[in-house]
Amino acid sequence: MSLTRAEGFECPYCMAMNDLEVDEENDLNQQQIVDCQICCQPIEVTLSDQGFGLDIQVRQENE
Repeated sequence: MSLTRAEGFECPYCMAMNDLEVDEENDLNQQQIVDCQICCQPIEVTLSDQGFGLDIQVRQENE
């Protein structure tokens, strides 16, 4: 059984879809910096549990 699951989000720079492996026990309410898989820009990602599923907030690193 895998401890992670794949989630998708849109890059705030180039609007391309990106994949993110999420570990629900360790990644929730954590801030991460990931690079876009297309344009390589740094993206600030915050994951939270809203009770009905994961909420993925993304923004440009320098916002």
